[in-house]
Amino acid sequence: MANHKSSIKRIRQTKTRTLHNKYYAKTMRNAVRKLRAMTERAEAEKLYPAVQEMLDKLAKRNIIHKNKAANLKSSLAMHVNKLG
Repeated sequence: MANHKSSIKRIRQTKTRTLHNKYYAKTMRNAVRKLRAMTERAEAEKLYPAVQEMLDKLAKRNIIHKNKAANLKSSLAMHVNKLG
């Protein structure tokens, strides 16, 4: 266990941030899954901008890597365009 006051505080902060980041990462994964499961183009086109915005925001805050966000947005855009 940490002995210094600052390291004890750092542990508390890290735990809080980790929990916060996990929540948003999981929410993003569920949104991506939901979009990939869609079969109707109109619905998918409505949801895509919200998912895209979420990915951009998470990449900006370093919760996910910017290249991962770009790859997900690209693959989701292709999925939406393929729907009939």
